[in-house]
Amino acid sequence: DQACREYLASLRWPEGFHCPACDHAKAWWTGRGVLHCAHCGHQTSVTAGTVFQDTHKPLRLWFRAMWYVTSQKYGVSALGLQRVLGLGSYHTAWVWLHKLRRAMVRPGRDRLTGTVEVDEVYVGGAEPGKHGRGAAGKAIVVVAAEEDGAGIGRIRLLRVANAGGPSVCDAVQQCVVPGSLVHTDGLTSYNGLTALGYPHEVVHKGSIEVGENPLPRVHRVASLLKRWMLGTHQGAIQPQYLDYYLDEYTFRFNRRTSRSRG
Repeated sequence: DQACREYLASLRWPEGFHCPACDHAKAWWTGRGVLHCAHCGHQTSVTAGTVFQDTHKPLRLWFRAMWYVTSQKYGVSALGLQRVLGLGSYHTAWVWLHKLRRAMVRPGRDRLTGTVEVDEVYVGGAEPGKHGRGAAGKAIVVVAAEEDGAGIGRIRLLRVANAGGPSVCDAVQQCVVPGSLVHTDGLTSYNGLTALGYPHEVVHKGSIEVGENPLPRVHRVASLLKRWMLGTHQGAIQPQYLDYYLDEYTFRFNRRTSRSRG
């Protein structure tokens, strides 16, 4: 646990500890695991303002959880995390996973650039009636994927209220740098992108070879997302928590080739 605290301190104060009250550089660890300033006596916790704040579990257990969650290629369920860590409560594992999912989004993360494919996907359990656009009881997620040669670069996933022009164009603005070339299908909701500073090209089925996918990257990402949600989480994702799962999938996909996934 002390090694974990020292590691967090090195991240929080990379140039050495400085007391937030008096800016003094000398402090010692107390028996409660906080830093006690040698000058003014102010005590500082390295976990304040982090996902570890107010936790009653050992930090080494949190570190094990982070390692396990990030090292699993396809992610983990709360039940799987509970089993691996030996937690007595399923609710604890569930809360920890959601805290870690929120931490997977870097504040001010870079938007996509270059040539970007954009489309919407409808996610949710099987429902009777119409499939695809216009299906009832589904969440609409805008998928944006950078073109990287024939492959896929980075992606962004963002849930929107509806497939109307204001919603999807606002999603593109949040995910893509202005000036980037955006490829979409013929949905008229995307017609406002040009006025927002995005060169916009509509990919028609008639302009490609027979049997070829007009937007192969976003469709592949959408297919993999649905398979991940069904395989890892058995489709049991409550709508109010969908955004956290989308953040986790984005984190995993964008680091799929990284040697240091965590």
